[in-house]
Amino acid sequence: MIVTFISQCEKKAIPRTRRVLDAFADRIGDNTWQTVITEEGLIAVKKLLRKTVTKSTAVSCHWIRGRRRSELLWIVGNRNKFNNIGVVPVNSTQKDVFMDVVTMKAKQDEFYANTHLQPLAEHSFAIGYLAQQLFKTVVDNDEYDNLSKVVFLAGCLHDLGKLDPLFQEWVKKGKRKDPEDDGQHIDVKFTFDKHPRHNEVSLLLFNFFEQQCKGLNNRQKESLQHILYWHHAKPYRQNDDFTGVYKAYEYLIKNIQVDQFEILIQRTSDLVKRINNLSKNYYANESIEKHIDWNIDQAQELKDNFEYQFKSKYFPEFKHYTNTDSIDILRDKVRINSEHNLLRACVISADRLISKLSAQDLMEYIAEHRLDELLDSQETLSNLSEHLNNVSTKFPNSERTQKQNEIAQQLADLRDIAVLAGPAGCGKTKIALEWAKLKNAKKIFWICPRVQVCQGIFQELTESYLPDAKVEIFTGEFKFTNAWDKVTPEHEYLSGEVVVTTIDQILGSIVTHSKVDSLIPFIDVHVVFDEYHEYIGMEIFNILFAELIANKNMRKKYEKNTLLVSATPHYSYLKQVLGLHQDDVIAMPSFNDRDYKIEFIDYDESVIEGNPFYQVYDGQTFIISNTALTAQLGFIYQKNQEQSVLFHSKFKRSDKKYWFNEVYEAFKKEGTHKFDVLRSGPIVQASLNITAKNMLTEMTSPENMLQRLGRLDRFGESESLNVLKVAITENVKNGSCKGSSAFFLNQLNCLQTTKAWYDFLQDQLAGQSFKLSKLYQLYKAFHTQQDQENSAIFQDMQKALKKSIDRINNKVTEPTKVSKPKTTERKSKISKNSLRGDSRFVQLAKLNLNDYAKPVFENEYAYQPPLDDTTEYDNLTESLNIIQELGLINFIAQKHGNIDPSHPVKGIPEKKQKSRCMVLENYARDADFPLYLSYIEDDLNKVGGTGVRHPEAIYYAVCDQQPIGSITLDKLHILTTSPEGK
Repeated sequence: MIVTFISQCEKKAIPRTRRVLDAFADRIGDNTWQTVITEEGLIAVKKLLRKTVTKSTAVSCHWIRGRRRSELLWIVGNRNKFNNIGVVPVNSTQKDVFMDVVTMKAKQDEFYANTHLQPLAEHSFAIGYLAQQLFKTVVDNDEYDNLSKVVFLAGCLHDLGKLDPLFQEWVKKGKRKDPEDDGQHIDVKFTFDKHPRHNEVSLLLFNFFEQQCKGLNNRQKESLQHILYWHHAKPYRQNDDFTGVYKAYEYLIKNIQVDQFEILIQRTSDLVKRINNLSKNYYANESIEKHIDWNIDQAQELKDNFEYQFKSKYFPEFKHYTNTDSIDILRDKVRINSEHNLLRACVISADRLISKLSAQDLMEYIAEHRLDELLDSQETLSNLSEHLNNVSTKFPNSERTQKQNEIAQQLADLRDIAVLAGPAGCGKTKIALEWAKLKNAKKIFWICPRVQVCQGIFQELTESYLPDAKVEIFTGEFKFTNAWDKVTPEHEYLSGEVVVTTIDQILGSIVTHSKVDSLIPFIDVHVVFDEYHEYIGMEIFNILFAELIANKNMRKKYEKNTLLVSATPHYSYLKQVLGLHQDDVIAMPSFNDRDYKIEFIDYDESVIEGNPFYQVYDGQTFIISNTALTAQLGFIYQKNQEQSVLFHSKFKRSDKKYWFNEVYEAFKKEGTHKFDVLRSGPIVQASLNITAKNMLTEMTSPENMLQRLGRLDRFGESESLNVLKVAITENVKNGSCKGSSAFFLNQLNCLQTTKAWYDFLQDQLAGQSFKLSKLYQLYKAFHTQQDQENSAIFQDMQKALKKSIDRINNKVTEPTKVSKPKTTERKSKISKNSLRGDSRFVQLAKLNLNDYAKPVFENEYAYQPPLDDTTEYDNLTESLNIIQELGLINFIAQKHGNIDPSHPVKGIPEKKQKSRCMVLENYARDADFPLYLSYIEDDLNKVGGTGVRHPEAIYYAVCDQQPIGSITLDKLHILTTSPEGK
């Protein structure tokens, strides 16, 4: 490939970048280089430039694609030296350009909300009014009138802190650059390390005048304070001394002096009166003076009370849960936190709508009573009802179809949130679509627990049910519309008529600041929660999911517009945590009348002999284990003796997508049957429309077992008895947390439930054959039996909820703002507070396992970095805990600086090992700086040769048949040391 490099460097960066570029390319101008180069060479140039990058560095790289076309690949350093296609600006002027001339001048006796010079009183009232209208529109429930008042007051008072004289001094100087779209409006560098932000000052002022508030109960005051403080993300401070309003008060007094604070109190009282007058003039039935009639007649008394009452009071918690909460108290706190989520979303959404207006437009909207028009523009047209009507015409009017329609009608007639309990293969997707049609849905959010479930639903909707509708899949790694080859443009994200997404994307609305306004459309649209039972054992998701349901429950009766779908509804969680009644669960009977049988197989997981996961299978058999590792080892051991395919979660992105399609095409109804055997982790157990004739599964929770059973003769085509073989260890039978199988179930918070389910099946079935309908009745009876304190289900659920509370209290869900410049890069980043756990991007060397007894270390990595700045990495991630436990982080810290001199770890002395580890771990949140969990031979030769390989390094295993995925070399020992090892 031919590339051109352009350098716009300054100062000392000029000779540094020239040394690198001169080594790789021909200089064809003062600041231009050109050369023919390989992809590896281009990546090396970028790495070397990044090694010495400073704020004076600015180098762009352009790929010459033809005579008339070039393409910007990347920019290293200051991106402001180029535009979005790499063009350098050539003209500038010190004169005022016509479009930049500010026609409105700041008045010294006025207070402004932002650099648009919106008057603070008008800005605050408009936000209060719009926030209240948003709340009323979305909730549409008179039962929440008290909260409607709270959101109005919060909107009116949320920017009181902008009366801060330092803020007003800044805002009146005039705008110097475009503000970030986070509502803060501060458009210059400023440190809040020693000065309170305006939301902290707003809360301070409210607390100062709190004793003058009338007609507000403690719950309303609590909600009001929560919004005032959390309508912006908490700022990151190096030494955070801002623990409560009194600390903010001390810093404010120090920075503006006592006399200015007294003036601030006077101005606050005056501003509230102005907002009240605006409110009275706009609509007579609502004013803030009946609740907020603040005056400074007893200013000293107010000050004394404030200093006494708030000296030891902390800022409001973002989420408030405690480990000692009973289930009833927890359910009440879920409701309170969900209300805070919505109130906060309404105020922030209104703030963003108002802040986009010019000052003149805002004044006109208020004077002409037209603020409601700003909400009208949020509505969108939809043809979804037409597409949903077409679904019913695609299927014959059989007894099955009639029953599906009857169940959908029952679900649509429910007063509260509806739950569909549908056995595998009963057509839950079709019933959900029929329910949406009966509820006159204009848009559907189809929310799944995992990406693989999204893939299955997206495939089903686009191929079978809604081929002509706009169906969008939106996950971290897949963003397509209607087909896997149609990438969704960024400006059209979440615009589909049906949006298939993971719960992670929705939870962003309640645990972040930047995505908080997406909670409003979530509550407004029809929502299907598919396979929701998976959240129950997942730390943090089980509580945040309950908050989302509580938000949907705020809508008025018969218009909750929410459907929970699962073959295994987990009645205990529905009743105890979500507060749903058993009558809200509508069961679809199974039309699969084939006979089934469960056979339990005892085995020793530590050896291959007698281990069912290492035996040879054929005849369309699924082998589903609880971990990817078991599936990998079984595949490696028998890959040459059976026509098998391996599928799990430890593939790189492209392999995961490709092999998902291979599995689906091979085992779907009337599939290709390209493979006889599927060896898989739990990734295929739910919402994947594939079928097996035989199945072996590892013992697991009742929910997982029934989900897996749903893939066995899914379409009821077998004439013979369908046998589900369940492999179980002695430790699982005893509920003892020993051995890898029992330990894993305990980590998933379901070991005691699994033991109780095993005992229940032994008692109820005792080796008998049964129909699927009977097994689902037994599942319901099992939950009825367990509906008591200290039962196995209760213990496991309590354990999972307590772990969630611990993580919430560790501030995992707390939105924090770190000021940083914006770029147009779209590279992957892992959040410091990821809900899925603490993972890092990793790079792995390839390991050829055609002969597992003689593994071959290939001199190639699992994936190559992309050439440009916008293409996503074909990457891998791994848990940081696993990396640390294997001792790999220390090994990388010792070697990596010499292997890759461009990495930031290179400059850290060898004796500062902890610092090296910290730098490696922090940088590995960025896909550009993965942790190398294994090295190729060329890199090992730089640090002593292949003899220094780490014994527990993780490799990306491959063989002639297919990739095997990430695996540690020492895990293969069971295959070579076993008596049956080949």
